[in-house]
Amino acid sequence: MTVLIDSDVPPCELCKVDGGELIVKTDKLRVVLVDDANYPGFCRVIWNSHAKEMTDLAVEDRSALMQAVCKTEQAIRDVMAPQKINLASLGNMVPHLHWHVIPRYTDDLHFPDPVWASQKKPATEAVVLSERRALLPALRAALVSYFY
Repeated sequence: MTVLIDSDVPPCELCKVDGGELIVKTDKLRVVLVDDANYPGFCRVIWNSHAKEMTDLAVEDRSALMQAVCKTEQAIRDVMAPQKINLASLGNMVPHLHWHVIPRYTDDLHFPDPVWASQKKPATEAVVLSERRALLPALRAALVSYFY
């Protein structure tokens, strides 16, 4: 069962805004592309109704959410060809159920640590980031095709 936010409490950030460039929207969830200059292809899968934890959802909704995370991961792998995908559902700053799906490369700023850790190395070369950004139209198309 989805837990709804108390009507006396103002809605959270992800209840009010898409949380990125909206690519896919269903009645239960949405997939957005995050505008992150260092991590082209970074997506979020966001549950539409306000819920804080996976166990706030009915079993079939948990399954639907994880299927969406997997479709998003597969689209990123197919188009962006990262060396690794990071999946994270933290919600410490925004307690609204969402998953980060992040393409990772050994040349990225934080590798092998999480993208939220301290920077490990110099910025990825601009030409490499430009090549990755050039793949974003194909990623958008792949995400749409995986969901519709």
